[in-house]
Amino acid sequence: MAEAADFQGMVPSPARRWLRRAAGLLAGAPLAAGLLCVPGAASAHATEDITPSRTVDVSLDALTPGAPVEGDKVTVSGTVTNRGKETVTDAHVGLSVGPRLSGRTAIDAADQRSQDVDIRDPAELGGKFTKKFSRIPSGISEDFSITVPVDKLELDDQGVYQLGVSLSGQTPSRPYEQTLGIQKTFLPWQPDATEKKTQLTYLWPLISSTHLTAETGSDEQQTPVFENDNLGAELAPGGRLNQLVSLGNELPVTWVVDPDLLATVNAMTQSYQVKSQDGETTVAGKYQTVANQWLSDLQKAVDGRKVVALPFADPDLASLAHRGKHVPGSLSHLRRATDVAATAVKSILQTEPTTDFAWPVNGAVDPSVVDVATSAGAHNVIARSDSLPETGGLSYTPTAARPIGGGTTAVVADARLSTAFEGDMSSAGDSTLAIQRFLAQTLAVTLQDEEKQRSVVVAPQRLPSAGQAQSMASALHSLDAQRWSQPLDLVAASKARPDARATTDVPGAGSYPRSLSKRELPAKAFQDIKATQDTLDNFKVILTAPDRVVTPFGNAVNRAMSTSWRGSERPAQKYRDGVQSYLESLTDEVQLIQKSDATLSGRSATVPVTVQNQLVQGVENLVLRLTSTKPTRLKLDGDQSIAERPVKVTGGHSQSVKFTATANANGPVPVTAQLYTEDGTPYGRQMEFTVDVNEFTPTVMLVIAGGVLLLVLAGVRMYTQRKRAAAREAADRGDGECGGEGDDAEQPSDPTPDTGPESGNPSGAGEKVDR
Repeated sequence: MAEAADFQGMVPSPARRWLRRAAGLLAGAPLAAGLLCVPGAASAHATEDITPSRTVDVSLDALTPGAPVEGDKVTVSGTVTNRGKETVTDAHVGLSVGPRLSGRTAIDAADQRSQDVDIRDPAELGGKFTKKFSRIPSGISEDFSITVPVDKLELDDQGVYQLGVSLSGQTPSRPYEQTLGIQKTFLPWQPDATEKKTQLTYLWPLISSTHLTAETGSDEQQTPVFENDNLGAELAPGGRLNQLVSLGNELPVTWVVDPDLLATVNAMTQSYQVKSQDGETTVAGKYQTVANQWLSDLQKAVDGRKVVALPFADPDLASLAHRGKHVPGSLSHLRRATDVAATAVKSILQTEPTTDFAWPVNGAVDPSVVDVATSAGAHNVIARSDSLPETGGLSYTPTAARPIGGGTTAVVADARLSTAFEGDMSSAGDSTLAIQRFLAQTLAVTLQDEEKQRSVVVAPQRLPSAGQAQSMASALHSLDAQRWSQPLDLVAASKARPDARATTDVPGAGSYPRSLSKRELPAKAFQDIKATQDTLDNFKVILTAPDRVVTPFGNAVNRAMSTSWRGSERPAQKYRDGVQSYLESLTDEVQLIQKSDATLSGRSATVPVTVQNQLVQGVENLVLRLTSTKPTRLKLDGDQSIAERPVKVTGGHSQSVKFTATANANGPVPVTAQLYTEDGTPYGRQMEFTVDVNEFTPTVMLVIAGGVLLLVLAGVRMYTQRKRAAAREAADRGDGECGGEGDDAEQPSDPTPDTGPESGNPSGAGEKVDR
């Protein structure tokens, strides 16, 4: 019916008129028909409904106002580009207005054919409402701008009309006027405000990917370390986040904020470090001024406005529900992320946020996603109508809020409106088409039932680009007149009276989109997170200032579950590995100094073991346990095989812990030393060393060695003296045989006094030293 109505009253196109004239000439001259060749007639004769070729691109770069009223002038601006191989001559750009479209489905169908050249397209307005070009060579673009009073558009009743912008002209191969390219868009027409306007809630997301690492400087100030300085570019004038704040400041929107973004930017307002390309060193960050200005602008923008705080770092609820909830402790992170969210937003923005909303990716839900989303205390789940489709046969778009059981409200965002600006909005043509489509759909919602006021929610993409944000803002500004819609904040929308026949049944697990499931965080991600949390729990109990470690690493654990990691498995794994590696490096700062093997001489002695603390803060609640592997040979602290000492070491110092060891027999004994937390959990690596047991002390050994030496010297002395005595006796005998009687009257004395032990001189050794 709609197609028949489109065709009625249409003026034949120039191409059809040319074909009919050619056919008449052939019919009037049958003999000549066999001899003459009419240019283009052969191909045109094949079908009466031939569709002209699309050789020219028509870009609609601006349409103002997007939603005109009586007395307005509509200006259409854009560019035509000749994509064909031939030059286009005698060309002009013209406008045409199609019949009113009936409903949202008709708008969707028309949008699918927005560039189709159809012989049933309505006639051009003609006259002065055209832009002429004598020739457009191949590959050349030309700009155009046409202004038309709205009363010349022949708009009838309120509704959505299709506006066509086409280029007609000739080519050498087709020397007749034809439509060579067209772009169709929508023109919403609402001259008078409706009595019951649609309440429109638009979410304005301030969310970013993870930039801050778990690392901090070794100084007392704990200087934060960033993976890169890319966030600064987003905050700077013209950047994505800068645009969101400056544009949102003038819009009736509900701000949806990730507290992690606020905390990260707040860290940038002071001195911060950025990892260099080699990842081994850091350099000073340079966006302190930009960060301060952005936070100041945001504080002003949200003053007196509704702010919804997501759980810290925007955890991936669906990944938790499908992959993480079976890993012990995973859901507890969501609770902590929710608890810290309100504190972070209030302290930084000086405003009280609401934390009663959960927002799964793309609003896709199933029972497990809803269970996880509400496990941290949220009572409202932001879903989307393509995930929770209507099954009650309603002829209109129902109010967004509807109860889904268990005291939970699903706030179902409209899928068409929520995805209106997901494409590339960097070109003016794409942006203009998206804006007009959005306006058309909002008016169509209102006209579905003018007597029934409804509340519609728009939940756009989480990370809109600067171009997408600008397009969104332009569309909302077009609704400023509030002729068929009026703004409503999300909190109020969640409390709106639901439609009795609206869908309230959450679809089963099998309905969750496979395309989204493929991009979820893997189960290994949550296992890695658990390992990091276990290490952190074991570490924090020994610290005198645990918050210096618990806070940054707790936030890092939340960031490891962020929705922003979807589809980025390798970078996500690298981030988790970095967090764990850095945490382990901190735990290694408290360790036992490797001890060399010791010798135990005598029956008892002291064995020292040194504990080193290279952290900035002190450690306590540690126990050092020394174990003798051969207690029958070596006992500790009296008559034990294991001895323990409490350990408390200030930051940057070492402490020597002493144990008493008692030997029962000689020989080597392996001994192990291990630190434990007070609850008996091993801390750090075990150290092994050997104690060599020997009952003779060094002093005793020295005395014995000295005695043995004296005995040897005495033996040498005795041998020497006897040898000399034998020599004298031999000499005496010789003299007696050869000499006279008087020769033995007096003998010379021995020049060397007798100082040996046998001489009875006890001070002989001292005499040698004195000499």
